Amino acid sequence: MRATSFYFFICVLFGLLMGCKEESKTPKSEAPIIVVEKIQTPAAASSALPHLMSNKDATLLSWVETSNDTLATMRYSELVDGKWQQPENILSGTDWFVNWADYPMITENNGNLWSHILKKSTEGTYSYDIKMNIKLKGTTSWRTDLLLHNDNTPTEHGFVSVVPYNNNFFVNWLDGRNTEENANGERGAMTLRAGIVSTSGELLEEYELDSRTCDCCQTTSAITDNGPVVIYRDRSENEIRDISIVRQVKGEWTKPKVVYADEWKIKGCPVNGPKVDALGNNLVVAWFTGASKKQKVQIAFSSDGGAKFTKPIIIAQGSVMGRVDVLWKDEDNAIVSWMEANDKTALFKAMAVHKNGTVSKSRLITTMADSRKSGFPQMEMVEETLYFAWTEQEGALTQVRTAKMSVDAFYD
Repeated sequence: MRATSFYFFICVLFGLLMGCKEESKTPKSEAPIIVVEKIQTPAAASSALPHLMSNKDATLLSWVETSNDTLATMRYSELVDGKWQQPENILSGTDWFVNWADYPMITENNGNLWSHILKKSTEGTYSYDIKMNIKLKGTTSWRTDLLLHNDNTPTEHGFVSVVPYNNNFFVNWLDGRNTEENANGERGAMTLRAGIVSTSGELLEEYELDSRTCDCCQTTSAITDNGPVVIYRDRSENEIRDISIVRQVKGEWTKPKVVYADEWKIKGCPVNGPKVDALGNNLVVAWFTGASKKQKVQIAFSSDGGAKFTKPIIIAQGSVMGRVDVLWKDEDNAIVSWMEANDKTALFKAMAVHKNGTVSKSRLITTMADSRKSGFPQMEMVEETLYFAWTEQEGALTQVRTAKMSVDAFYD
């Protein structure tokens, strides 16, 4: 009996052990962790050109919807408790210059709204003006068709960036007034200009910041403790098109200075501008370069308002498309987004980067079409949540989409 009992005990124990071992080979299935959560878009079909902005008072998304390929309507929505509210129209037109890379924008300052579109000034393909739209706090309608610049030349004006500044708006743009052909058949260069615009739409001050710039790359601006800064793609006499900065210090504008000398020599405009964000006198700048035939997305930091920058940190290289965005997470960490080419699709990615060069894992926000219609994805942060907007293409149809992600997801 004892031998039989011992044998039985050993068999049972062996079976249990083997069962546990077998179970360890087949772990329990777990639901996948959803890092990026798509949220209901406020934009209808045939929408594109999103612009996303956020400050302490409001988070707004603007976009353009088209009808019958002729009528364009600029609309916007406010984010409240993580949901987009019922969209509202700003204005419509059949004479706009609608371009995949030069998108309209919206911003807010103390309840006052500012937006812009590009409106054709003549029948010429590349003659259009920047028209502002103003909605004062407490009012229900927009004042539209306000001209930003006053040169009255049938040339290009666009690639705007705008930020709230004191009780006004700081606006900068690429201005082609010097490119109009003179009596000798000569044309000047594209210029970078900026100004202070009141909440009622009046241009209070205007400056020429650079007399020769790249023709069609996005500009970007921010307000530091010293004053406004503008980052843009410059253009030397030798066709070097690196990223430069101009700064207002004690009321005076500095001369243009390169953020970093990539030495990218290219005969045409790459249509790929930089992005900047400010936190006090701390700046972070992200940009794309194709110098030495090596495509890269880089970022650099400054702790003195842009007087000096650190050596760039390479974020991505190889089959990258650029189309960057960047913002501060806190005084030591920034979030950068970009696009990569992947066969016939594009990958919209983001990553957290510490000032010391340490990077987090990258996160895929979404896939999209590898085309111009995908435009320039947008990114903003509200508290500890990142919000994204982009243009999704299905066949000939485009639609603005949105999503959100916890900033902690970079470190999971």
